[in-house]
Amino acid sequence: MIAELTIVPPTAFSPDDIIREVKHLPSAPKVLPRLKKLLSDANSGMAEIVTLIRLDPGIAARVLQMANSAYFNSHAVRCLTVDEAVQRVGYDQVYQLVSYAVASQVLVRPLEVYSLESDALWRSSVACAISAEVLAHRTGQDPDIAYTIGLLHRVGMVAIDEWALRHASGLKLKSTGWAREATEAERAALGFTQAEVGATLLRHWNFPLAMSEPVRWQYTPLASGGQTPMASLLLAAKWLRSSACSDARQRPALPDEAQLQPLRLSPASLYEMSFEVEQQLAAVSSLLSVDTEDQIGRMHFPAANFDRV
Repeated sequence: MIAELTIVPPTAFSPDDIIREVKHLPSAPKVLPRLKKLLSDANSGMAEIVTLIRLDPGIAARVLQMANSAYFNSHAVRCLTVDEAVQRVGYDQVYQLVSYAVASQVLVRPLEVYSLESDALWRSSVACAISAEVLAHRTGQDPDIAYTIGLLHRVGMVAIDEWALRHASGLKLKSTGWAREATEAERAALGFTQAEVGATLLRHWNFPLAMSEPVRWQYTPLASGGQTPMASLLLAAKWLRSSACSDARQRPALPDEAQLQPLRLSPASLYEMSFEVEQQLAAVSSLLSVDTEDQIGRMHFPAANFDRV
């Protein structure tokens, strides 16, 4: 399952050791050009900006993190959705945030540890977010919170990859696909999974348990205690994600009925929802199509300072 591992992590190694190395998350190149155009146009509406920010895990996470920092959150009222965060941060600060996200990295790199191309990471994250939102509307959960959880459900993989670039060159974590993904390889190499790292990172950013714990228990939702409905929703969303991003003739095996019971969904009803998710994902792909001349390499952003974030 694992090849070319150059170090053996110490016994006391933990997800906290991973996230200490994470300075920022990469941003999807398809989102940034459109955001730049919107943010440079005084006639753009805030709703358009929110729509695009919600499609990018890196920018969405930074906006939420910034909006909930002491600098913007003087009344200690937490933002749980991108919509709330953008309204709190304001138009000018969102522009600075996007500028920082682009300037602080050299384009978007693939996840080398997982042999995952950047476009595939973006597509799977957005597909899971859309799936979670669709499921939330169907099952009575909060759709905005569900969308955010779906969008960030692989944030632990990004953190592990960034850590490995510095401390474990050559580490490879092989995925077995739906539904266990790379958990066996992660546990063998690190002692924990990307889900645990992702949840730890969200807690480090002061996300509430209602959002971090479903990420932690995304592989075993029935063990999540009080967060079982949203954890089950995330597992179901991951199936819809995998279905939407795979060949229609090779759909993954449906989840066990017991895993869907907290949502009062049957495997058959989940299968029917896959077509709605595919349509929405196709619409998103169309929304993000941009001209060649608008690519990131041609863009200029002013410097931004986020010492207080």
